[in-house]
Amino acid sequence: MSIQKNIRRGLAHLCALLLALPIGVFAQKGDFNAYIQTLPNVEIGIEMVPVRAGEFTMGSPADEKGRQEDEGPQVQVKVDAFWMGKYEVPWDIYELFIFESGDVTKPSDPSLDAVTRPTPPYLDMTFGMGKQGHPAVGMTQYNAIQFCKWLYTRTGVFYRLPTEAEWEYACRAGTESAYSFGDDPSALGEYAWYAANSDEKTHEIGTKKPNAWGLYDMYGNALEWTIDQYIPDFYAQEKGKPVNNPMAKPVTLYPHSVRGGSFEDEAVDLRSAKRRGSDASWKVMDPQTPKSNWWFPETPFIGVRIVRPLETPSKAEIEAYYGVEPIPDY
Repeated sequence: MSIQKNIRRGLAHLCALLLALPIGVFAQKGDFNAYIQTLPNVEIGIEMVPVRAGEFTMGSPADEKGRQEDEGPQVQVKVDAFWMGKYEVPWDIYELFIFESGDVTKPSDPSLDAVTRPTPPYLDMTFGMGKQGHPAVGMTQYNAIQFCKWLYTRTGVFYRLPTEAEWEYACRAGTESAYSFGDDPSALGEYAWYAANSDEKTHEIGTKKPNAWGLYDMYGNALEWTIDQYIPDFYAQEKGKPVNNPMAKPVTLYPHSVRGGSFEDEAVDLRSAKRRGSDASWKVMDPQTPKSNWWFPETPFIGVRIVRPLETPSKAEIEAYYGVEPIPDY
């Protein structure tokens, strides 16, 4: 057999061995590439995109069309490296968390199953918009954090919600314009499902163009939770230049920051700097007392995208993040 054939045969064997390994193993410390987070015996995974550390101008300039007061003053921000979900988390994955009875991903070790899962919603939380491939919607921030905890117990990998700074940094993808593709909203239909083209419903993830860093649906489809408390003048409180990894620690039930706009929103509300806070009115229809910690019965527009920091926090920090008790909502 020729040397060339031996080489080809050896490479093919090596590729087969690598493909047989769980894809998540390639995302160890020191290896900062895209990967797919797999779940045991589940065909689909969560695609993660590397976002390298960097510095950017957070917020919008005073002359940006549609600018709101809470988008300034602009601040220089440094962000550490992280991975971000290529897509909003779809129902195909999120339902494994909600209805784990009979789920093949359930671990054999009961100590790993200490996750309080959502009570089954009393409404159709797809709101009739579609399920397969569509973004999961309607969850509270607490619900979204517990989803991250569920992933951690199943994979051993720490996932969380992005900070506002991380979200905007990833959304901008190195740009300073109103949108990652420029200032003219006429091109928005190529990148987003929003009021002008959505037919008042969510659509399958990843069916529009991604931004320059390979992230889909950063604008429209579903609003996305962040970690942060929504504080209108938060940027004005940040005195340092640049600020390192800013985050408004959540201490009250409302409001928390959501980003990206949804299928219901107009173009002006899908700008990279646009901010919004969650609101108690999202539970007005909830008949329970106290109201559900898990679901907003009036939010077909709120979803979730996850991140994984390059530097894994300590076990104590992880437990503190996942272990926050929900605040009763009356």
